[in-house]
Amino acid sequence: MSDGLEQRRDDLYERLRAFEGRAAATGGTGKDPVNEPMIRHWCEAMGDANPAYTGPDAIAPPAMLQAWTMGGLSGHTDGTGRSTAYDELLSLLDGAGYTSVVATDCEQEYLRPLRPGDTVTYDAVIESVSPRKTTKLGTGHFVTTRMDIRTAGGRELAGTHRFRILKYAPAARPARRPLRPRPVINRDNRGFWDGVAEHRLLIQRCVACAALRFPWLPGCNDCGSPDWDTVEASGAGTVFSCVVMHHPPFPAFAPPGHDSGAPGGGPYAVALVELAEGVRMISNVTGVPYDKVRIGMPVRLEFLRVDEELELPVFRAEED
Repeated sequence: MSDGLEQRRDDLYERLRAFEGRAAATGGTGKDPVNEPMIRHWCEAMGDANPAYTGPDAIAPPAMLQAWTMGGLSGHTDGTGRSTAYDELLSLLDGAGYTSVVATDCEQEYLRPLRPGDTVTYDAVIESVSPRKTTKLGTGHFVTTRMDIRTAGGRELAGTHRFRILKYAPAARPARRPLRPRPVINRDNRGFWDGVAEHRLLIQRCVACAALRFPWLPGCNDCGSPDWDTVEASGAGTVFSCVVMHHPPFPAFAPPGHDSGAPGGGPYAVALVELAEGVRMISNVTGVPYDKVRIGMPVRLEFLRVDEELELPVFRAEED
């Protein structure tokens, strides 16, 4: 029986490999020319103030390369460029039980700067399908596509975008309740977590200009001084902004012994809390259902032990 299973896997891999070299898109055209508004929005989102991206001689940020080929929420409704090979490949993997997908990495090469007014065209090819691999997520196959992006009517290669996904069958989940992700503690933030262990919420304060900062950083954003001390937060705050997480469900984020109202630990509210001292931090709001958390709601600091090894600062709503 084992030999038969291996043979079926080998047969599947040969069928998958037959897709290598087939076109995923041919003669595609970007929905919009390279343009200043999209460049500006990108730079604002990324916090990139490079002067090369503004002014009469502006270029587009190189990392935007793929953005000019994407169809957006509506997709490429006219079908321009897209072939059926990629969908057929994914359907074959789905039929073999590899029904989950995760993007793993991308590689880009920049050969020519794009400028406002350029119209991009592109071709994409299924470059490779890996042998069966076992990862922590599960077992499956890596699929790599390469897109060549051109301008000047297709005469000039502006860059290449290589994108890789894993199509996999999820590994069996452990029976025990999963743990929340562990915080990364280093020399720059250890003092914060030492304070949490003592049930104190500590905020950094610049010795030179007295500016408060959170999260913890090695230097002051206002004056650049590396010298700092701390002040202890009073614990009072208000919800500045919030979002309700529905998917993916993650049981570790349901409080112990708490029925969150849906299988898998969701939905739950994530809030940006503005402390009385003026800084803001991301945390959970307790004491009310997720759909009752609202902007402006007063909250009070408390410390929640989420498992035997981890205690976190959270905020309890002070009104119904």
